[in-house]
Amino acid sequence: MMKRITEKVAAGEPVGSDEALWLLTKGDLLELGRLADSIRRSMHPDRCVSFVVDRNVNYTNICESKCKFCAFYRDLGADDAYLLETSEIMAKIEELVAQGGTQLLMQGGLHPGLAIGYFEKLFGQIKERFPGLQNHSLSPAEVTHIAQLSGLTMPETLARLKAAGLDSIPGGGAEILVDSVRAEISPKKIGWQGWADVMREAAAIGMPTTATMMFGSRERPEDLVEHLMRVRTLQQEGGSFTAFIPWTYQPGNTELGGGSATGVEYLKVLALSRIVLTNIVNLQASWVTQGAKMAQVALSFGANDLGGTMLEENVVAAAGCRFRMSREEMIELIRGAGFTPVRRNTLYRVLEKY
Repeated sequence: MMKRITEKVAAGEPVGSDEALWLLTKGDLLELGRLADSIRRSMHPDRCVSFVVDRNVNYTNICESKCKFCAFYRDLGADDAYLLETSEIMAKIEELVAQGGTQLLMQGGLHPGLAIGYFEKLFGQIKERFPGLQNHSLSPAEVTHIAQLSGLTMPETLARLKAAGLDSIPGGGAEILVDSVRAEISPKKIGWQGWADVMREAAAIGMPTTATMMFGSRERPEDLVEHLMRVRTLQQEGGSFTAFIPWTYQPGNTELGGGSATGVEYLKVLALSRIVLTNIVNLQASWVTQGAKMAQVALSFGANDLGGTMLEENVVAAAGCRFRMSREEMIELIRGAGFTPVRRNTLYRVLEKY
């Protein structure tokens, strides 16, 4: 089977669901890594590994979704519930820009009181004060929530957010794009088609997006493969995914609890992602959940990007996972793995080579 799959990949043919499932459940880790690395080298022959200087600003932790895998959310009346003042948000962005940051990732919860007017005003102020900053914010669940609160259609919502200063949409909240899994781990969140609808509409109006996958919670191997196939199909049908980012569930302080994926499982899923998603140019390793050493290994398992330096990150940290990385550490990590570090912007344009 491995020989047949390798020949298909070499011929530029897409891997099917049955083959992907075989690779995940029966394939040899190192053989998967070699195949993924060969695809990476053909797509990125310059041996460059990219990163972006960014900050996650979690504007609120109040969320009606109450996902069982999330340690970050709080109820509206909780003692430690918060909604950042605009002045606090601006101060955080100012610090990011002062450090050469080019990407702002604003994500929070599904707050019952924040309709589209809040975001139009905030994003407008951000764009006015920091016109060169890429506002890569919200998630399909947040956009859907805003539309519902505001009594707007999805096209109306995205058009207004874009006009206000939203430049691109990250793929957060994808978890596993299979509704039976979503019903177990995030029953109040939009279904997989809801996630896909936002991404389709964003692509239709020229907004770049990314796709993610959180695995290691309650999904079966078949569900994981289905997720990859659905992302690939969305991209084939006109999607605007610039990158795919698989990361592992962090069980600490969550209602769902349980265990998570091992390092070997992470590398296997990362490699499979590169093998299946040949129509998405960039594959990002998750140093935030895996740490620096595993991120280095990931660069030989198909990944060509290490995401953001993340001046700030609170959601994964709430589950007890607190890896941090400066720009200098990122550069040395990439060099240490035998690659050339490049700083990029959100759209993967190289800004600086080291």
